[in-house]
Amino acid sequence: MNLPKIVSDTREEVSEKLKDRPKLASMFAQCFPNTLETTTKRLDDGTTYVFTGDIPAMWLRDSSAQLSPYIDLAAADEELRHLIAGAIQRQIRYIHIDPYANAFNEEASGAAWAKDETDTNPWVWERKYEIDSLCYPLWLSQRYWKATGDESIFDDEFRRAVETILQIWRTEQHHREQSPYTFQRFDCPPSDTLVDGGLGAPVTHTGMTWSGFRPSDDACRYGYLVPSNMFATVVLSHVSDVAEQVWADEELAQRASDLRSDIESGLDQYAKVEHDGNLIYAYETDGLGNHHLMDDANVPSLLSLPYLGYCAADDPVYLSTRRFVLSSANPYYYQGRVAQGIGSPHTPHGYVWHIALAMQGLTATSIEEMGRVMDMLEATDGGTGFMHEGFDPDDPSTFTRGWFAWANSIFAEFVLTWLRRRGDG
Repeated sequence: MNLPKIVSDTREEVSEKLKDRPKLASMFAQCFPNTLETTTKRLDDGTTYVFTGDIPAMWLRDSSAQLSPYIDLAAADEELRHLIAGAIQRQIRYIHIDPYANAFNEEASGAAWAKDETDTNPWVWERKYEIDSLCYPLWLSQRYWKATGDESIFDDEFRRAVETILQIWRTEQHHREQSPYTFQRFDCPPSDTLVDGGLGAPVTHTGMTWSGFRPSDDACRYGYLVPSNMFATVVLSHVSDVAEQVWADEELAQRASDLRSDIESGLDQYAKVEHDGNLIYAYETDGLGNHHLMDDANVPSLLSLPYLGYCAADDPVYLSTRRFVLSSANPYYYQGRVAQGIGSPHTPHGYVWHIALAMQGLTATSIEEMGRVMDMLEATDGGTGFMHEGFDPDDPSTFTRGWFAWANSIFAEFVLTWLRRRGDG
């Protein structure tokens, strides 16, 4: 698609500001418009289809993150407003089709990643239930509303989707007793399916809401995924705002607030553990005394909590958690000759992710740390000018996913944030 004028203008302005770093300027010029140029379609029904890149499906999570760097520009550009609003409308329609699915087809084509044993339909590309899949459209819509003042996205379809999300999260507080959701994939790695006949590992009631899979699309070891529950509390606050300010519905606002309080209570009681004398957040827990201490490159992550709006960047428990996840104590933190950062069990052992590096920069409290991260990103494009999924920190020319629009978007967002922080915004 043709770029909205404000996107083209911003690309030129930033390239000029980076003229002392021509490689970084060139990388930004390629990455910033990548989502709009290569993965975005305006459809005849007025909605916007945003696929992930080298996979033709639209993830609720990825599509929201891919559009993130354009939100602040939308107030000044009608074309961009229509494009983002159209993406939100399509996300909401997908939630109505199946609130347990994570990725969808452009049409009801029956295309799918795999033939899974779960309750699916021809619109669904993959039906891995992930809390963040329902969080991201709410997060995107709130940010779009605040940036533009456009309330038209909060129509009856949106309101019914909110009701569905609240119902799902209430049900999944009692997953093994009340949930209709199961998922099994056969002839696959263990991370691609749920144990115990598709129910997942045992959990007990905590107040948190259950997730089958992580934002990496890997199965949770323990069903209460801490950063995703934290993200849910953030977007439930957004729901309360919209219910009060747009719909004048105090009852709905209260229900969202009550659910948020339940999840927060569970997080307070079950999500914190002591590690090397410091209180940190676990990545997963089950309410039965088990905790998984790690962080993953995909967002929501423990590293991303200030970015998502859950806590301040200088929150003491967050800072202790950050030190843990950015160290060798995190089993998915890797170091090489060219870079060091967080990877994922989703990709080969030892690979660092560009998304995690950009998130480290976006959550840094010092311009010095931001600068170090920017240097690593500039040095690890593998000679392509683009970001990737995971890469070998000893040899960045070895990487996964040469066309991964989310990584390009979050890199561009970090560049814009870094320039503002150093006074060039």
